[in-house]
Amino acid sequence: MVIIKRLNADEVQDVLAHLIDLLRDTVEKGASIGFLPPLLAGEAWEYWEKVVADVAAGSRLLWTAEVDGEVAGAVQLALEMRPNGAHRGEVQKLMVYKRFRRQGLARLLMQAVENAAFEAGRTLLVLDTRQGDNAERLYRNLKYCEAGVIPGYALNTKGGADNTVIFYKTLNG
Repeated sequence: MVIIKRLNADEVQDVLAHLIDLLRDTVEKGASIGFLPPLLAGEAWEYWEKVVADVAAGSRLLWTAEVDGEVAGAVQLALEMRPNGAHRGEVQKLMVYKRFRRQGLARLLMQAVENAAFEAGRTLLVLDTRQGDNAERLYRNLKYCEAGVIPGYALNTKGGADNTVIFYKTLNG
């Protein structure tokens, strides 16, 4: 059974070890989410501590996907807090453990993000992903529109740099 759950700061702390492991697994399996392998546990912990602070401050929302009580994935929505951006948010760090992929968890997590964003008055979502990744296909299937490609945006493990695709979606309810 899959449960998609929005976490408050205390709940994030309760599953912090699982989120650290999820981030490390995602990076080690080659996802381009801001880190390069090997991702040390301390580095992952520091990242999640910043996320906890943002969740507590209300500037970031976090969901997990649980399968039979186990954290199997997560996604975040960074809420723009400046007055001219109060209508938008940025989808960040969509992650699913490799062993749970291809079961629809990423799609369920994205639906939760979109629903909550719309309920919070956010009518524009933006995100980016490495060009050619499975995530790019997912976002296109979810009707995200390509805004453009930035060549050589993210460094990779081979010593080069990968292109990044910027997407947006207007939420109409």
